[in-house]
Amino acid sequence: MTTLVAPKTGVLMVNLGTPDAPEPAAVKRYLKEFLSDTRVVDLSPLLWQPILNLVILNVRPAKVAKAYQKVWMDEGSPLYVLGKKLRDNVFSQLNASLEHEISVVHAMTYGNPSILAGANELRKAKVDKILVLPMYPQFSATTTAAVYDKLMSSLKKCPSWPDLMMIKDYADHPLYINGLAESIKKQWEKQGEKRHLVLSYHGIPKRYADNGDPYPRRCQLTSKLVAERLGLNDGEWTHVYQSRFGREEWLKPYADETLKSFPAKGLKRINVISPAFAVDCLETLEEVTFELGDEFKECGGEAYDYIPALNDSDDQVNLYCELIKQNTKQWGVS
Repeated sequence: MTTLVAPKTGVLMVNLGTPDAPEPAAVKRYLKEFLSDTRVVDLSPLLWQPILNLVILNVRPAKVAKAYQKVWMDEGSPLYVLGKKLRDNVFSQLNASLEHEISVVHAMTYGNPSILAGANELRKAKVDKILVLPMYPQFSATTTAAVYDKLMSSLKKCPSWPDLMMIKDYADHPLYINGLAESIKKQWEKQGEKRHLVLSYHGIPKRYADNGDPYPRRCQLTSKLVAERLGLNDGEWTHVYQSRFGREEWLKPYADETLKSFPAKGLKRINVISPAFAVDCLETLEEVTFELGDEFKECGGEAYDYIPALNDSDDQVNLYCELIKQNTKQWGVS
């Protein structure tokens, strides 16, 4: 009698990326790969590549390296270290309740560990099915779609592929919304007061949204659901976008301009959270925590506190385990 062997499932958890070290040379390599992706910058290469190679890559790496040095951890960049901790906790909790072990691998779209390295690790584990989990709560062609591009590229030379499934996003998943709301309430309890809440998302050029990228709609939905979960009225929270680059118009309202205007309107004590980030990174720990905070206080703000990403918290681990179980159920994972 033939014994049926259950298909082996693997999960590829993918985030944006990070340089290998907080040094100009490493940052330059990383920025070159990141900013050469037409998903990120869709200008004609004939126009963009000279600007990138002759100007940006000769100016920005030293500045960005100094910013990384402020937040770098013993084991690496925050994005890598916190992402790996999340992966480890998801793997442990997920497999504690499953009959057949699921392999879980952490990878980056740009830099290391690469998607190719992650895919090879899953191939060595002889998985038959791969669930791709982009660590972006809100879908954008600039982030989530780039993950799929890289994965397909990694499979070009493979004579046979495993079954593939991709989670598009989880902007409105109840466990995600609840996790954000609980982290905000914990911050309010910690500081002893409820403050005006700013939900700040990484921006993209407005043109991308005009051409069909659903990212702003997904971000707005997340903000709306979090505000409802907390019972906030319209005057108690604000939705903004940060990190614009270049002269092109990006999604509005802009975070820096909005926060600078708050003190004059009587909003001098605020909390900021960045729901677009699964784990904290250079952008949240340096730009949001320090740069936006300093600008707010220079304009008369009195209290400014950033609420950390969900990182490897129990709420985030539970969310990721549930996402994996929900999406692999049809594969007979139990």
